[in-house]
Amino acid sequence: MTRPRSRPPSRSLLERLWQHPLPMRWWPLWAVLVPASALYSRALTLRARWWRTKSSSAGVPVISVGNLTVGGNGKTPFTVFLAAHLHARGLAVAIVSRGWGRTIDRGNPVLVSDGTRCLLSPREAGDEPVMMAKSFDGPIAVARRRIDAIALLRERGHFDAFILDDGFQHLRLRRNLDLLLINAARGFGNGWVLPAGPLREGRDALARADAIVLIDSGAPGERAASAADLALPAHLPIFHAALRPCALVRADAARWHQCPLALSGRRVVAVSGLADPAGFHAMLHELGATIAATFDFPDHHDYTPHDFENVLSAAAGADLIVTTEKDLVKLEVFPAPGVSLYALRLEVAMDPGDETRLFDLVAARIRSAGAAASPRATDGSLN
Repeated sequence: MTRPRSRPPSRSLLERLWQHPLPMRWWPLWAVLVPASALYSRALTLRARWWRTKSSSAGVPVISVGNLTVGGNGKTPFTVFLAAHLHARGLAVAIVSRGWGRTIDRGNPVLVSDGTRCLLSPREAGDEPVMMAKSFDGPIAVARRRIDAIALLRERGHFDAFILDDGFQHLRLRRNLDLLLINAARGFGNGWVLPAGPLREGRDALARADAIVLIDSGAPGERAASAADLALPAHLPIFHAALRPCALVRADAARWHQCPLALSGRRVVAVSGLADPAGFHAMLHELGATIAATFDFPDHHDYTPHDFENVLSAAAGADLIVTTEKDLVKLEVFPAPGVSLYALRLEVAMDPGDETRLFDLVAARIRSAGAAASPRATDGSLN
């Protein structure tokens, strides 16, 4: 797992097979994946037809944040951004998630945060819900059936809206607004569904989206595609957002603390459990850090003491260990006396005009659902 480097690592073999255009030497290997991709695509089509008539309504406004491709689209930071801004505008909102990486009691809905403190561990709730609980001052619940998590939250009081993290493929639950996030640099890759391409479902699923958010991930050397480049439907509202590092975060026994983003000239050990760590490494390089070693674990990795011992060994010749926020929730439990362990915090930035249009759209959908209780929430103004 440890790879001393002076530059970000190359992408995995599977990701290289998703290149467009694909070098001819890779065609035979890619062709092996095509039959599986065709079968998977057909299964997705049948699933979508089933849930078109069998889906359920939560009876309250539901806003979904999701994507079409695997990894690196900023869904979770954008979910927190959306929830925090609605909360700041006086709306009672909560976040609902599947709880990927949850290994304990996966069948029942559980409350991850009551809005004041995180109540569960990553094993009980999943790493991303716990990460969101560290950043959002509102309730969060997880369940395989998201409608069960909503029911659990509604037992605790009134809510103006619920936000689904990674909800685009969760067709069981109807929603009032489907926000589809697209990485502006990667787009739809080669246009194929898994495993022959990075799509979680085919491009025809764009028809379910109510609006598209083009995310600039900030990775150096990547050109952001336009809506025209991606051939996006002309009738859909399109917003632009950027994902940028804004601070370092460190943990102590009580809470997380935000620190200045001071990495220039420092030797770091980069640790991540991501579908694609290349963007994380690129951000560290852009911030002036020298990466002494990288530990690239699978997405939602459940770290062991042995994993962390290897990290500590590599950190002996470095200034600090830098990880992601969703990895910090798992790594912070290991004793690390005398070791500087930080997470790179990312924030979503939007042009004021786009931000205003986005929240006007959200307000209109909440109003049309007729579930907001106060005049402030029903008059269409979120300012």
